[in-house]
Amino acid sequence: MLDKAALILDAYHPSGGELRLSELVARTGLSKTTAFRLAGNLVRLGFLEHAGEHYRLGNHLFELGSLVSRRLDLRETALPFLQDLYESTRQTVHFGVRDGFDVVYVERIHGHDSLALPSRIGGRLPLSCTAIGKALLAFCKEETCDLDTRELPRLTPYSITDPVALRTALEQVQVSGLAYEEQEAAVGVSCIAAPVFAGATVVAALSVAVRQQQFRPAHLAPAVRTAALGLSRALRNGVTSA
Repeated sequence: MLDKAALILDAYHPSGGELRLSELVARTGLSKTTAFRLAGNLVRLGFLEHAGEHYRLGNHLFELGSLVSRRLDLRETALPFLQDLYESTRQTVHFGVRDGFDVVYVERIHGHDSLALPSRIGGRLPLSCTAIGKALLAFCKEETCDLDTRELPRLTPYSITDPVALRTALEQVQVSGLAYEEQEAAVGVSCIAAPVFAGATVVAALSVAVRQQQFRPAHLAPAVRTAALGLSRALRNGVTSA
């Protein structure tokens, strides 16, 4: 029963929002009767909310998620560096960690004139389509980076889907310490990212996203590098990884 309840909650990946019962049935493969019963129980427990004909994720999930201590520690340690990065660039700043072959976004800072991006706090995107993902992949353990046997997703016409091309890009990240993504996750938007280390282990990455026509990597690189190095130094002085 827990597995089936998890299917209901996982149906909201990756975009959240509201779903009808018929959509829950289609996404989970459960029968309509089972999905209706489980959704009702999840509403009663506060994990879902019922809004007319739709179900949406409940506040109790947000409350529980905010108590994930190690990831919370990492975010709180990173926040001053992310705020400094935003102040120095006045562009959208992301902070993410790896989960399998996805980036999970832990924080996002933007101004009033924010970009239309597929990223959101708690959301995820493929590692290969993002600058943060490339920064994480470039310094991961080799046994967790088996790219040759994976089908690389295509989010835009610019996404890298060739493993050889991706490996070349990762080798460049290893040399420069910076990762780039040009319109690979969203058309019209490009990013520059740098890895964050706790000791010798990469635990996260941070990035700046700008409109493609404003993308000047040489101008953004010093600020991104400084933020990543400062956060890595703070983590090395005693904060555990997520």
